[in-house]
Amino acid sequence: MPFYAVGHKTPDTDAIVAAIALADLKNQLGEDVIPVRQGDVTPETQFVLDRFNQPTPELKTSVAGESVYIVDHSDLAQSPDDLAEATVLGIVDHHKLGDITTSAPLECWIRPVGCSCTIITEMYHYHGLSIPKDIAGIMLCAILSDTVIFKSPTCTELDKKVVQELADIAGVDDAQALGIEMFKVKSAVEGTPARDLVLRDFKDFSMSGNKVGVGQLEAIDNSVFTAIKAELEAELVKLKAEGERHTMILVLTDIMKEGSEVIVVSNDETLAERAFGANFTDGKAWLDGVLSRKKQIIPPLEKALS
Repeated sequence: MPFYAVGHKTPDTDAIVAAIALADLKNQLGEDVIPVRQGDVTPETQFVLDRFNQPTPELKTSVAGESVYIVDHSDLAQSPDDLAEATVLGIVDHHKLGDITTSAPLECWIRPVGCSCTIITEMYHYHGLSIPKDIAGIMLCAILSDTVIFKSPTCTELDKKVVQELADIAGVDDAQALGIEMFKVKSAVEGTPARDLVLRDFKDFSMSGNKVGVGQLEAIDNSVFTAIKAELEAELVKLKAEGERHTMILVLTDIMKEGSEVIVVSNDETLAERAFGANFTDGKAWLDGVLSRKKQIIPPLEKALS
């Protein structure tokens, strides 16, 4: 009976690629592990998989009775809904420690780095295993995506070192140029429904008993959102009501200007100003230097709601 490696709901590139890479590592160690996903792949992720000839993992949203490895998260809200009925064999993550608990010891690799794939590279080293060329390519892309091509405050020297190592294995001469290609794909929003955009890179969090949804869209130039901003705001309002959420936030990140416009819809009208120390007009504010959801958005929100 196979085991499964699964990333978070509404998966980004790291969630998909980390599942693929961890499955390869475990397969090399003699375990039968299959990578799966909890949602549709994003255009950026599809670009990465196609670029390095990797199949899209199968969709699997129920894990009851299965044995699973959790990657790129450790929050129950982002896990399969029936995770309590599964056996969690291990967690590989680079976020804060969440609320997944187990009744038996498990393998945990949790590090304060920019990407889960940086950690999995260290796991390959630990076990003395070789990283296949195409696996190295998709891992390289996941790190470039999560670190916003090294611009994110979550990026570490280890991430940069690993990117160079993976680029050498994958035969990529210019990793940063590949990163720009990826973000051009991310920036192509024309024709995509507003709801799909809000949910493209979206996570729910439990903060002091409040359900808070945070989505992020990254672009080379935020002007691509100008014509559709009202539609995005309308979807935030709808999703807040539908999900019985306390707060919905959309982070529109401009990677060239190295900052984000944050749009907030909340039961607490002063939440955003308390959290971010900025003046919000009609629920919107530009936050200079803010690129990372996990480091610059979630912690101040949790503090403001505590």
